[in-house]
Amino acid sequence: MIGTILLTFLLLILIISLFYTPYDPNKMNTRAKFETPSAAHPLGTDNFGRDILSRIMKGTQIVFLIGLCSVAIGLAAGLALGAVAGYFGGLVDEIIMRVIDAMMAFPGILFALVLITVFGTGSMNTALALGITAIPRFCRITRAGFMQVKELDYVKAARSRGASTLRLMLLHILPNIVSPLLVTMSLGFSSAVLAEAGLSYLGLGIQPPDPSLGKMLYEAQAFLLTKPWYAFIPGTMITLIVLGFNMFGDGLRDITDTRNA
Repeated sequence: MIGTILLTFLLLILIISLFYTPYDPNKMNTRAKFETPSAAHPLGTDNFGRDILSRIMKGTQIVFLIGLCSVAIGLAAGLALGAVAGYFGGLVDEIIMRVIDAMMAFPGILFALVLITVFGTGSMNTALALGITAIPRFCRITRAGFMQVKELDYVKAARSRGASTLRLMLLHILPNIVSPLLVTMSLGFSSAVLAEAGLSYLGLGIQPPDPSLGKMLYEAQAFLLTKPWYAFIPGTMITLIVLGFNMFGDGLRDITDTRNA
């Protein structure tokens, strides 16, 4: 419930930011730089006089977009590969899983850095890189589910009645592994948010002037002792997003775990 409340709050900010922000997130005003939180600027201004609340709202929009795209890419590719490997097994399974093992041999953030170096920086390239790094997680979950469910009696019965391979995979097996995939999606979203923040912090994610929570955190570190609110606000926002998705994913796992029934 706490995770759901946090995500509802964040989604509300996201929806509002699509239609309204108090100021232009990228408009500079050197005469108003480093203003403390006030009625005019509820979260203060940054070192360029930009309204932090407006940039936080816009940054949340970008974070959710990248998280959604990366999870969608990882889910689509991982689901297809895992389903084929788990259903057919044998040599097909061996080839696919060796490729997945090779991808998992690299730390996620390092693999993303390599991909961004190849594809270039920017929001869509960041989402693509993070989506590719998420493929192994979804692939292994799907493979395990298909290997387990395909041996159940009702699947064998459907096969004996002449159901096609595609029908068996889509209608008889896939619906029974949706629960672990939903949990993986929720936890994968929080991982993507952290990874995006880390890449932007290093200057390899979202590029200026577009606001990014990680980039805001990087810009604020030089003023941590004198202007603490500047770093505290984007850091808190990253924490809330990650905490919300993690708690929501943990709760979803408890609800869908049949062993708790």
